Amino acid sequence: MKKIIIATAAIIGFATAANAQAPSTANASGTATQTVQLALSNALEITFVANNSATGATVSIPFTTADDYQNGVESSTQQIKVRSNKAFGVTVKTSTANFNVTNGGVTTASTMPASVLGLIVTNNNTGGSLGTGFSASLYKSLGATAANLITGATYGGNQNFTVKYKATPGFAYPAGVYSTDVVYTATQQ
Repeated sequence: MKKIIIATAAIIGFATAANAQAPSTANASGTATQTVQLALSNALEITFVANNSATGATVSIPFTTADDYQNGVESSTQQIKVRSNKAFGVTVKTSTANFNVTNGGVTTASTMPASVLGLIVTNNNTGGSLGTGFSASLYKSLGATAANLITGATYGGNQNFTVKYKATPGFAYPAGVYSTDVVYTATQQ
């Protein structure tokens, strides 16, 4: 009997020692932290939708009848898109006070004032307001001094507006190809 008690005590001792040395079943964990900073700068882009470029395609306005000279001729619509991360405004002007004229391959300054060219805004999806004198129904003459076309436009990735031109030169200018650049400038506010 003494042997049985010693044998039982030995078995209990071995079992206790085995349990003390068994690996833990709890999972280990650790934590790592990293800060990510976004260094945003002011972003602004103005492009013509038709070619997705800051330089729009040439707008040709042909004059073929006497009524065209008298009443003027309208262009097709031109859509312009602004992408900005801040509120913005848009100004418009011509690059020169007078049109240039090309005749026989030679380009010179003409006496035709830029004010022969008018502009209307046929659609405004910028969230802003049209500047003084600009509307969707009456053409406003352009000139070499920048005029506020759109004010208080809201930020976004697809703020767009559509314009049309109308030229009414009258009968005071000889035949030739008359041209001027129309310059749109978007500025964050």
